[in-house]
Amino acid sequence: MTRASGFTLEDLSDLSESPLLTLLDHICEGSLIVDDHAHVLWISDKYRDVLGIDRDLAVRGQPVEELIPNSMMRQVVRSGQPILLDLLRSRETWMVVTRIPIRDQADRVIGGIGFVFYKDMDYLKAFVEKYGRLRGVPSTAERQLANMRDTKYTFADFIGQSAPVEQLLQRARRAAELDTTVLLLGETGTGKEVLAHAIHHASVRAERPFVSINMAAVPDNLMEAEFFGVAPGAYTGADRKGRKGKIQLADKGTLFLDEVGDLPQSLQSKLLRVLQEQEFEPLGSNEVIRVDVRIIAATSKDLKAMVDAGDFRADLYYRLNVLPIEVPPLRDRMEDIELLANTMIDRIAHNLGMSPKWLSAAALDYLRDHAWPGNVRELQNTLERTFIFAQSPILQAEDFLPPAPDRLHESAGAAGIETLQQTVARAERDGIRKALDATGNNRSRAARILGISRASLYEKMARYGL
Repeated sequence: MTRASGFTLEDLSDLSESPLLTLLDHICEGSLIVDDHAHVLWISDKYRDVLGIDRDLAVRGQPVEELIPNSMMRQVVRSGQPILLDLLRSRETWMVVTRIPIRDQADRVIGGIGFVFYKDMDYLKAFVEKYGRLRGVPSTAERQLANMRDTKYTFADFIGQSAPVEQLLQRARRAAELDTTVLLLGETGTGKEVLAHAIHHASVRAERPFVSINMAAVPDNLMEAEFFGVAPGAYTGADRKGRKGKIQLADKGTLFLDEVGDLPQSLQSKLLRVLQEQEFEPLGSNEVIRVDVRIIAATSKDLKAMVDAGDFRADLYYRLNVLPIEVPPLRDRMEDIELLANTMIDRIAHNLGMSPKWLSAAALDYLRDHAWPGNVRELQNTLERTFIFAQSPILQAEDFLPPAPDRLHESAGAAGIETLQQTVARAERDGIRKALDATGNNRSRAARILGISRASLYEKMARYGL
């Protein structure tokens, strides 16, 4: 739609009745019109059927992402640039789509229009099949492996409508389009794993495996075998058939490296080789195996500071930092608390098979006043605990207070008496702080000093808000 088209804001609502749109909607599989805020003005019945939306459901005024989680219409109306040919995945179906901004007589973007083409358009089907051949069509066995290691989350699972979340999701959707390395940065519990799943789910590798490995949960002496696999008979007690590592399992798909800052230095150079050469050698083998793997890494650490301190290889850092995405902490998007809390409560009720509950205004104020050092994960745990123990269907602020025994402990503390449980908790918290200070916040070394696993350390840190 060019300047010569002369659209006005009033024309947008009537555009669905135009003969041109009627013709285009007839030959394609769906069409959609949004305003300059990417809110839905109109969607065709055919597109509703494709998306599984009831034809009688009122959707006017909803953000387009609520109907199409992977939509790029917001980018089109913000940038004013069309996306003439793109692939969109919805309900396990790949579609070829076109998105065009709509401009008024002053050349200002006042909305956007999108069309969906798939299945019945022979020339587009040939294009998609050719693209599939270039990417390599997965075999039946490969499809079965991918189904076993499918993603759990999409962009719709990252809840929020605040400006920081909108910017985050826009950048993450762009990352999904680009087949390159992504580095997710943010505090523990902010939702980095959800984003990693969503990026893979919206990418061209979506039909291939999504394989994850948490550096904090694997002992250092098993990390190499976990990554690269083991050749048959590599050492005493090894499987005579050998065992594939996570990198090989992720071939043609995505490998998610969670808490990559905890990767032992002895393996950093080997991971760098995988990133640079897309090849590796299994443990105990001289055979070089080539792979096609996309890396998505996540960390709650300051990798640049670790590089400066000599705890992380600079060349690996720059290889991982191709497309960095900052995931904001919950305290920086407090306007999402109500939406987050209500969504979580609905899911908790469904998962537990219990009747739904609601938050009172006082309870919402209580949640907004909390700093949430554990971020979304802490909010989830708090809501689940409160949901289970609250007697009323309306959750009140007092329902979020500590249980009665804890309040008795607090009273005892006020009287100058500390319970054994409080003493142990204080000692653990102080010990963890000292270990982290002594190691420059290196959690792997701190866990070794404390004599616990990294997974236990992360759990205790979340418990004590460290």
